[in-house]
Amino acid sequence: MSPEGIAEVGTRNGGDLVIETLEALGAHTVFGIPGQHALGLFDALSRSKLHFVSSRVENNSAFAADGYARATGEVGVLFLSTGPGALTSLAGLQEAYATSVPMVVVASQIPLDGLGARRKGMLHQLDDQKASAANVTKSQRTVHHASGIPSAIQDAWADAITVPQGPVWVEVPQDVLLAPVLVPPVIDALAEAYEHPPRVELIDEAVRWLAKASRPVIVAGGGVRRAGAQGALLAVAESLGAPVVCSPGGNGAFPWNHPLSLQSWVEDRHVTEVLEDADVLIVVGSALGEVTSNYFTLEPRGHLIQIDAEPRVLESNRPALGIRADAKAALEYLGEALGKLEGGTAADWHGKGPEAVVADTLAKVFARLDAQDLAKERTFMADIRAAVPDDMQTFWDMTISAYWGWSCWDARDGEFHSAQGAGGLGFGFPSAIGGALGLGKRVLAVSGDGSAMYSIAELATAKQHNAPVTWLIVDDGGYGILREYMEGAFGKATATELARPDFVALAQSFGIPARLVEPENVREALEESFAAQGPNVVVVQTLLKMFAPTHL
Repeated sequence: MSPEGIAEVGTRNGGDLVIETLEALGAHTVFGIPGQHALGLFDALSRSKLHFVSSRVENNSAFAADGYARATGEVGVLFLSTGPGALTSLAGLQEAYATSVPMVVVASQIPLDGLGARRKGMLHQLDDQKASAANVTKSQRTVHHASGIPSAIQDAWADAITVPQGPVWVEVPQDVLLAPVLVPPVIDALAEAYEHPPRVELIDEAVRWLAKASRPVIVAGGGVRRAGAQGALLAVAESLGAPVVCSPGGNGAFPWNHPLSLQSWVEDRHVTEVLEDADVLIVVGSALGEVTSNYFTLEPRGHLIQIDAEPRVLESNRPALGIRADAKAALEYLGEALGKLEGGTAADWHGKGPEAVVADTLAKVFARLDAQDLAKERTFMADIRAAVPDDMQTFWDMTISAYWGWSCWDARDGEFHSAQGAGGLGFGFPSAIGGALGLGKRVLAVSGDGSAMYSIAELATAKQHNAPVTWLIVDDGGYGILREYMEGAFGKATATELARPDFVALAQSFGIPARLVEPENVREALEESFAAQGPNVVVVQTLLKMFAPTHL
């Protein structure tokens, strides 16, 4: 951009309007990487109280903003440059979109004169940048004049926090960010979520079904956690005497050791059979998708009630009484209506009580595991769980340890975060950095050696910001789960073996303490690392196996 288009020192510009609006909305932390078209944005950032976290790769910036939002319950804010920078973030945004994580993404754009797919040869020019984001964000906006910036940011924030929550894209051209503005400073901004209460006639119909039910069961998905509906879920489950199983995204939505808890063993056929035997199956905050339906083998024989804030989810896999609503609001309505039933409800599983059914089912699950050679894997996961404080939040990459965690991890008073929404690699470490910086307390990241390489550059970010993250890297020499899948399907694995660095030496080269330990020493190593300051790394070289699938 020509020098005459840039505001003089001390003059407010379009970038200031972005920053002022974000501050007025309550933002505290911003993630991203500077870029040429975004210089006005970053110059304004220097005049603000916002804390900027500079990552090394835009995709990891998106993961970090995602982890910040999950850990704190606040909106994650991400700044992106134009073209390559914006495009590099998309895989990270896909995870946030699939998992309904609220984020406001502010991307720069080429100058106004280049918009409209004219090929002017401008740096970073795309035909339609926001179209590239359309698959991985709730909505997209381009601001064409400075006076429109506050409203665009405010509307985006409201969109991000309205259920179904998710990332929202706002792009501002370079010249709009840099030009001096007459718009007065933003001193107040209000963005409220739009409410989506359940329709009363649908709740009434659900209650009629449940009043006659003797074998109700509940599947709790990530929507329960996002809505803060754990208390409402517990009340409904206890009122009905309904066993509850949590999806991987819903891990922690229901007390792990409650007598009605089937925990998170959704990939086990014994649990699937309980869901199939239910005369009313309530699915809350879940699409009942691939993993949660035990890879689409679930065939419910009773009525299905599905509650979700995302209307596209309803009946997407099974015919159901679909109730479009926030999980907390729907469960509270349902709980209140159930409390008015004359005589209440009584669960009867073919002469057995629901607590006995849960206990018997879990016993079958563990007997199946006992019959397999999985002592190393189960001990390894138990040792990690024993080392992690009850209230610590954990962030898991797409790796064999995480796949075990989907089923066996008791989140206790912490939070279990994984990349199972979109299933991309590289989530664990950068999301943990975002979470740790947002919380101001230590978190655990777990990656495999393959997924670790996606985010290895963020060791620099962790060091620069002194993030209290312990990074556990489970090094099995390749893409372990793909190796296992291919060997099972074809008798051999192809392109799964990886050359990898000395992770300990690499971390130490960044000035980060690191150690290599044997699997049997992982608990002690983690406990010592948790007591340290700043980032640190623990590497374990071992080959873990998955439990045998029950859907084949």
